[in-house]
Amino acid sequence: MSNASPPGVVPAGVQPELDAIYRKNAWRLLPFLLLCYTLAYLDRVNIGFAKLQMQVDVGISDAVYGLGAGLFFIGYVIFEVPSNLLLVRVGARRTISRIMVLWGLTSAGMLFVQGEWSFYALRFLLGVFEAGFAPGMIFYLTYWYTQKRMAGVMAVVMCAGPIGGAFGGPLSTWIMTRFDGTSGMQGWQWMFLLEGLPCVLLGVIAYFYLVDRPEDARWLNAREKKLLADDLGRRRSGHEKHSFREVLRDRGVYALAATYFSLICGIYAVSFWLPTLLQSKGIEDTMLIGLYSAPPYLLAIVTMMWLARRSDRLDERRWHIAGPALLAGASLCLATAFSQHFALSMILIGLATALMWGAYIVFWAVPSRYLKGEAAAGGIALINSIGLLGGFLSPSIIGWIKTATGSLSMALYGLAALLAIGALPILFTRHARG
Repeated sequence: MSNASPPGVVPAGVQPELDAIYRKNAWRLLPFLLLCYTLAYLDRVNIGFAKLQMQVDVGISDAVYGLGAGLFFIGYVIFEVPSNLLLVRVGARRTISRIMVLWGLTSAGMLFVQGEWSFYALRFLLGVFEAGFAPGMIFYLTYWYTQKRMAGVMAVVMCAGPIGGAFGGPLSTWIMTRFDGTSGMQGWQWMFLLEGLPCVLLGVIAYFYLVDRPEDARWLNAREKKLLADDLGRRRSGHEKHSFREVLRDRGVYALAATYFSLICGIYAVSFWLPTLLQSKGIEDTMLIGLYSAPPYLLAIVTMMWLARRSDRLDERRWHIAGPALLAGASLCLATAFSQHFALSMILIGLATALMWGAYIVFWAVPSRYLKGEAAAGGIALINSIGLLGGFLSPSIIGWIKTATGSLSMALYGLAALLAIGALPILFTRHARG
């Protein structure tokens, strides 16, 4: 009688070894990638805190700020798919290193902004040079983890966003306050410099620290590499797409992108405008604004970890994405309705932020279910590119509405409606089932 296990089933006695292998990979890769992505997120959203000082120094309106904040995503979207397709050919190590060095230099270069056009140019270039980082990292993790484990893995790495929001706010405002006027530079200039240059150093380290594939891993022995390769191959389903051309013709990919677009609109609207919203509530102290910005992101970290683990345990994705998105929209509506009650309004915005990030984390466990090889590299980048257009539109529209009306209320109602509409496609695409 054959002792072979049925397809997709782990042979008896191997599971403990596999769990140990995945733990090894986690300790070797995830802390470093988390640190890299935390700095990436901080460098794209610290403009929200810089605005508190630089808007007067440089002389830009809310509309100009909103457009400039969003231009980052235009540069990102244009170069994202080519960057991820190149990653397949040159490897993650070279790609991540190149991206971090160039974006770190550009972020530090934001200290030279002198008016709206230099502001626009540097924000655009920041997006160009960071293009491909997040989807490249997601694709890279598919080399190391099965789809069943991806939501939990993504929860660890993508905690970078809330960590950047929670600790980046107090850090950014502390730098702006502490170093304001030092060596003839304003506080916001010091913030860009001191938060940008560490990315350059980390990019150099990434070149020597990361390895491209499990077969190159020095921390795994030959048996562990074989067990890992067998497990990754065993988990692959028969309906996976391997060609980027197939992805371009797949309506389900665009349904996923539509849901992602709505989540990104909400996440970056809060990231870019929360400091201004707090200032409009009468909080003038820059350091206090940074501290008040932290709690929503701390709550987001807890929510993300809980939702991701629950989604992995139940092997259910659709309602773990759509449900939080709908609740986030309702929370934004209530926060706007009770905007005169500061504490309640902030609690509701914090809840909406946490729910949006929770849905975001579970979302990224979906593409790895059926995309492999070039299809995964291009498909993940395509979904991310379409979604990140929301990162351009929402700050820009909010800036225009605030300039025209003097209030953020109408913009928040619009974001709530968008989250509700965006929750629908994920419920009806087969790619998110199971």
